[in-house]
Formats: sequence, structure tokens, C-alpha cells
Amino acid sequence: MSMKKSTTRTRPLADRMRPRTLEEFLGQSSLVGEGTFLRKAIGSDTVPSIILWGPPGSGKTTLATIIAHETRAEFLALSAVTSGIKELRDVIAAAERSRAEGKRTILFLDEIHRWNKSQQDALLPHVEHGTVTLVGATTENPSFEVNAALLSRARVFILEKLSDEAIEEIVWKALSDTERGLGGGDIEVTEEAVAIIVRFAGGDARMALGTLEAAASESDQIAAETVKEILQRPNLLYDKTGEEHYNIISALHKSLRGSDADAALYWLGRMLEAGEDPLFVARRLVRFASEDVGLANSFALPQAVAAYQTCQFIGMPECELALAQAVVYLAKSKKSNALYVGYGHVKDDIRELPNDPVPLHLRNAPTKLMKTVGYGRGYKYTPDFESPEDARQDYLPERLRGRKYLKFGEE
Repeated sequence: MSMKKSTTRTRPLADRMRPRTLEEFLGQSSLVGEGTFLRKAIGSDTVPSIILWGPPGSGKTTLATIIAHETRAEFLALSAVTSGIKELRDVIAAAERSRAEGKRTILFLDEIHRWNKSQQDALLPHVEHGTVTLVGATTENPSFEVNAALLSRARVFILEKLSDEAIEEIVWKALSDTERGLGGGDIEVTEEAVAIIVRFAGGDARMALGTLEAAASESDQIAAETVKEILQRPNLLYDKTGEEHYNIISALHKSLRGSDADAALYWLGRMLEAGEDPLFVARRLVRFASEDVGLANSFALPQAVAAYQTCQFIGMPECELALAQAVVYLAKSKKSNALYVGYGHVKDDIRELPNDPVPLHLRNAPTKLMKTVGYGRGYKYTPDFESPEDARQDYLPERLRGRKYLKFGEE
């Protein structure tokens, strides 16, 4: 396929190719397709306060830009990375002037999760009173990162990771667009090269267009090898403190519990290749060894601890195989949660009866006074008895006598 290089590319390709209308906005039909609430709200210029939640490159900022073009309201934008309460005050002052003139103001706050609680609290009354209509964008779960009071005054819309088909369409459109893209004449692009760009983009349109632009700047012949040189590693969606961090460790834990060693290895790789701290993974494996394997395989805990120590001794990448070994071992081990369940019942009883006294016959009696008042009286020293039945006695507090915490039949 033959394309022509643009000679006026002063902005990144991803910015130049940003959709300008809902018709150009690809891959989010369930959100803004015909007949959807948000599409009708944009068309009627009645967009309420909303939070756009989705992974990088899924179109959050683009959708906000489209709203800006479609609305008759004043549209003001802030980035939570570079702004704070001072900038918010300026926006509110402008919004109040517009309100006095009978105009609405929409405030687009990009990366809203970057604002702390006090900053979000400062925005709250202005959203509540209608001074501004909020359009917030975030890659993080709003349930965790947006104040509950602010969240209750906005509708959350979820943007999905773009499909490979949508990414491919976006790439070919950029290659053919003569106004904003790379279209026109002398760049040769192979279908294999496009396929690699799509696969490695991981649903991120910005990533795909950035890779395409980098390849076009290096050569007029964009082949698979050119793209592979640029893409040294996949674009792994992973935030060590965000929701995906917890999603993937949960997937690892559940794969181990389900004895699927292949899936467990995959999720381990997703974390390690994205830069996760190997000690975090190792700590979770140690916990799993007791919680989910427990007494069914007493060697599981030493195996997990050995992996943890290996991570301490040699670090990444050398310790990756020790973690892989532990993951496979735990996945293939017989499982029992008897300890986990049993200890949970122990904690419940302690909360209900926190200070039940130790039975007198179990108490230590180092002084004469203690012996006089009955400490240790009636205790059966087990080695003195030939029969376990003869040595039987109560070891729990009186109100818990007969309590059974462990169900060994599951072991």
C-alpha cells in the first residue's frame, strides 16, 4: 500500500487523528451508539455530570473533546496532574460569570483520580449547586479514587479496552487520511506490520498510532521487522497501585486455587513482565500455601518461603523461575482450607468471648500461693498415662468446651 508523508506534522499523529464527531468515534458503540443515553444527551446538549472510566487510549479525552464541540455550554478543561485548588477557583469564577449570562459551564477534569480528597471536596459544592457540570476522566476505579459524595452526584460511564478490529481500523484510517494522517503517496506498509502494531497496542489507540508514527519516521518501508525494532516489549496494562494490580493478583490466586498451573504461570508473567515487585508476589504465595493448601501438603509452605528467600537473595530477573516453580507447585498441590476456616472460627469466638479465663488445671503454679488457690490442680501429665483415653481432659475455657475448629476429613 502506498502512502504520502505529511510535511506539516507538528502535532503527534494520535492527537491529529483524534475523532471530531461521534461518527468517527470507534469501538465504544455500547456507550455512544445510536439510541444510547449518552449519545442522546450529547445530541440534546443535556450532558449531566459524568465520570468516564476506562484504560489508557480507550477514548476518554476524545469523548470529552467531542462533547466540547457538540455543546453550546462553555467548555473549560483542567488536568489534575498540573492543577489544584487555585486553578479550580479560576474556573469557578469564570463559570459564575457565564451563569450570570445564562450559560452553562462544563468542566473537563482529566485524571480526576490524581486530585486528593480535599481538592475533590473543593469541587463538590460547585457540582452540587450546578455551577459546573463535571466531566471527569480516570483510568482508576472511581469507587476507590473518587470521593463518595462527588461520585453520588455523577453518572459513571465505562469505556472498554478497544478491540483489535477497532484498533486496526484506526491504524488504516491514519494511513489513508491525507489531511491529518499519513495518507498520500510514498510509504509502503505491509499488512503484517499493521497486524503487529494492533497486537502489541493492547487496545490502546494512542499506543498504536504512536508506534505507527515512529515507524513512519524511520523508514518509507514499514515492514514487520521495523515495527518489532520499535516495540521492544508489549504495552502491558498494569498499575502497581491501581485496580489492575488487584485484578491480576486475584486472577493468579484463583488460578492457583483451581489447580490451573498454565493460567497461574500466565498471570505470574503478566505481573513480573510489567515490573511488579517479586516480593509482593512471593508474599501472596506464602499466604496461599497456608490458606488454600494448608495441611493437605505440608511441604507447600517451605516451597513458598524458599521462593520468597530466593527473591530476596538474587532479585529479578534471576528469581523469576523460583517464583514460577512455586506457582506450579502450589497449583498442582492438593488443596484444603481447613486451617483458614478453623482459624476464622477461633477469631469469631475470641471476639465474642475475649477474656474467658484459663481453666485452673492448665495454669502454671510457680508459687505456693498459686498452688494453694488451685492453680494446676487436677492436671494430667500425659506421659504418665499409657492410654490416651486415661489422659483425656478439657483444654478450652469452660464456655467453649467441646468446640471443634478443624475438620480433618477434608485433608
